[in-house]
Amino acid sequence: MTTKPCHDYLYDAAAVRTIDVQAARLLGMPTFVLMQRAGAAAYAWLRRRWPQAARLDVFCGLGNNGGDGYILARQALQDGLAVRVLQVGDGGRLRGDAALAAQEYRQAGGLVERFQPGIALQGEVLVDALFGTGLARPLEGEWAAAVAALNAGGRPVLALDLPSGLHADTGTALGEAVTASATITFIAYKSGLLTGAGPALSGELVLADLGVPAAAFGGVAPRAAIIGEELVRAALPRRPRDAHKGRHGHVLVIGGDYGMAGAARLAAEAAGRVGAGLVTVATRAEHCAGLLAARPEAMCRGVASAADLAPLLQRATVVVLGPGLGQGDWGRALFEAALRFPGSLLLDADALNLLARQPRRNPRWVLTPHPGEAARLLGCSGAEVQADRYAAAVRLSERYGGVVVLKGAGTIVQASAALPWVCRAGNPGMGSGGMGDVLSGVIGGLLAQGLAAQTAAAVGVQVHGQAADRAAAAGERGLLAMDLMPNLRELVNPA
Repeated sequence: MTTKPCHDYLYDAAAVRTIDVQAARLLGMPTFVLMQRAGAAAYAWLRRRWPQAARLDVFCGLGNNGGDGYILARQALQDGLAVRVLQVGDGGRLRGDAALAAQEYRQAGGLVERFQPGIALQGEVLVDALFGTGLARPLEGEWAAAVAALNAGGRPVLALDLPSGLHADTGTALGEAVTASATITFIAYKSGLLTGAGPALSGELVLADLGVPAAAFGGVAPRAAIIGEELVRAALPRRPRDAHKGRHGHVLVIGGDYGMAGAARLAAEAAGRVGAGLVTVATRAEHCAGLLAARPEAMCRGVASAADLAPLLQRATVVVLGPGLGQGDWGRALFEAALRFPGSLLLDADALNLLARQPRRNPRWVLTPHPGEAARLLGCSGAEVQADRYAAAVRLSERYGGVVVLKGAGTIVQASAALPWVCRAGNPGMGSGGMGDVLSGVIGGLLAQGLAAQTAAAVGVQVHGQAADRAAAAGERGLLAMDLMPNLRELVNPA
């Protein structure tokens, strides 16, 4: 596997344009050659993905993304496929490389029709070459109609570079946006492809680096790093043969108010499954018998007040605060007591809701909000959080300190001013109760073993997502949080 920067990082649109120019200079070639490479790579991927397709409709815009589409169309035409370009917008406005690509397609005998709403589609595969990285506002008029036609066509859609209507930097859908079956992106991953609406709109995502040399990335700052399995292997080496439980930390899970003992139990088991030496649950006394029967390896202590919590905090290495905690008098008292813990803390669920009521900073904690909890912490709407998840993660880290894990499609791990990490693992089956409790236990268990907070958070998110992906092999619908447990153990032993 290549080690080029494009495979390890995410870049915003402006950065990719700089890389594009630097690549052309370093390779000593006009930018049109890179456009030809992009179109050829897209056509080659289309043939691998849909080898039986004999007819294509290629929707082309007026910029370089449209030029990529014209290159693909010409290659398909020369390969004997029935091809039609549906030009959206006045084709007479094409300029530069895009105009040259359109000219070559026509000279090869290619058919171009002006797109009209309601036009009958002929292609077995549709190609979205409307907009690339430059789009920054919602589509209107015939552009919105073209996107609607792509989505309503009932055929697979291949998007070039990114689905039209997706903001390249934030992952926000700018109104009407293409829902692609697959997306081939060029040179480098764009930051919007892997978070927010990006994963849902992109479908199967592949990268074509177009032979751009690593030197072309020089001096260009990435927007984020992609969490990879290399990080997991580096963070979790094989244990020494004389290891014992005292070396692997003691996780104290605080939560499980009446009716919510399962949340604390899930977090506790997850902490043990990823290798914590000891796990204790501080919960309602009435829950201890059931918790111990279900997971006898854990310890359980009934706590009625903050005073009951004090001796447990003295023995803990890491505190996981929030699963099933509630926001009543009991939960608030334990919350305030736990915040005085001098070691590493992880706050989730109701601990985050209580924190939102009385904001404070702590450099030692990890916060794991979903978008709704993030909105309460920031005093804004969930839609505002989702509109720019990168910015929201930075704001959370600045306001509250520590490490922030902004959960959701393309979970973001942000620590202070550090480069954020983004997770590609995970699936829609994770939208069920208890998944966040498992993640809290996973990260808490890794913190207990001595991993730095940002590393523990990133590794935890990756392992959690991969465990869910393996469990979803039997189907995403009906996936339960407990289904992750067998996979967690395997994934934290990469050696």
